[in-house]
Amino acid sequence: MKKIALIVFLIVGAWKANSQSKISHEIFDELLKKYVSAEGQVNYKGFVKDTVILNRYLNLVSKNPPDEKTWTQQEQMAYWINAYNAFTIKLITQYYPIKSIKDIGSSIQIPFVNTPWDIKFVTIGKETIDLNSIEHIKLRKQFDDPRIHMALVCASKSCPILLNEAYDPKQLEKQLARQTKAFFADPFRNKISPDKPRLSMIFKWYSMDFTKNGGSVIAFVNLHSPIKIKPNAKIFYLDYDWGLNE
Repeated sequence: MKKIALIVFLIVGAWKANSQSKISHEIFDELLKKYVSAEGQVNYKGFVKDTVILNRYLNLVSKNPPDEKTWTQQEQMAYWINAYNAFTIKLITQYYPIKSIKDIGSSIQIPFVNTPWDIKFVTIGKETIDLNSIEHIKLRKQFDDPRIHMALVCASKSCPILLNEAYDPKQLEKQLARQTKAFFADPFRNKISPDKPRLSMIFKWYSMDFTKNGGSVIAFVNLHSPIKIKPNAKIFYLDYDWGLNE
């Protein structure tokens, strides 16, 4: 009997672990296809209209935190990228209409909050965290892939465009590659030239992510851009437009 009980326990444990790793991003995928254009323009009025559906997805995210022991790296990355983007959309809809995400936490008074990325409104399991925690602790600290910066969207015009589909663990590599290539091909966000490249401020703010392990910003750009920058070129940075990406 003890042996049978042990087998049942192991089967149930394996089933729970397996079921935990299979959170679906289908709801978010449908919303993104419905309210985000191919150019990354967001219909926030649409998201406000479908708040109930967005909340249904966010509740699913909140109740199914990643398990590092049973989730693959792709499952974890896709989870946190989708969570960041979905909760950012939620934050905008809570204060909409606004001209910029930076209006939240500054002109709109929230006690003890300096920026919208410091607002602790994201519930993951038993934790209540902010967007900064997702970006800097859950993603940048855990995964050595600077392409993450091309996937996270801060609801602003100079950000990489919001992909109009959810990130999928099985398609994550292709999605990150496509987003990174599109980011460099967009002359509004980066103006690539061999001698005088003008890059997004992202490469200045997070230069350490692109230079660790002996790399460089120029090497990263040249890996993903059809226009190559000369190794000794001086990098200039474009002004960042924090206007809402709608």
